[in-house]
Amino acid sequence: MDHQGTLAWHESLELHELVAFKSIGVMKMKMALPQITDKTLKGLYSRAIHENQDDLRELMEFYQHVPNPDYREGEERNPNVFFEGDLLAFTKSGVRNYAVAITETATPALKNVLVNQLNSCIILHDLVYQYMHKKGDYPSYDLNKLFANDIKLAQMALSM
Repeated sequence: MDHQGTLAWHESLELHELVAFKSIGVMKMKMALPQITDKTLKGLYSRAIHENQDDLRELMEFYQHVPNPDYREGEERNPNVFFEGDLLAFTKSGVRNYAVAITETATPALKNVLVNQLNSCIILHDLVYQYMHKKGDYPSYDLNKLFANDIKLAQMALSM
């Protein structure tokens, strides 16, 4: 660990994004696994769960190095946060996917449709974010609480 044993702020925020994304993904895969009947696909899901859980454990070790961590152990986590986070991640991925698709599109009519859908996706992402922020489930201006929520979400994913 360089520079006085702490991560830089931008590294800490990237860590937050990865841990939140992986935690939601692990929960979704664990919920889907019992419904999968194809043996090969079930094996792939099991491997993905195992690898992502290992990734989460490894990434969580870095939370002790985020600037001014404060884990707030006593606070309870909203059980709906999984669904909120899943919708937020889905819309965020949609924004990225539309942006890339637009740069690859040569047909004007298709490009117009994609731009309109991108704008709708941006609006939906903002609505979900504002909802979560207002409820206190996405404390974007309180990084210590944001990081503490990441730890709880990852622990929830690992304990399922």
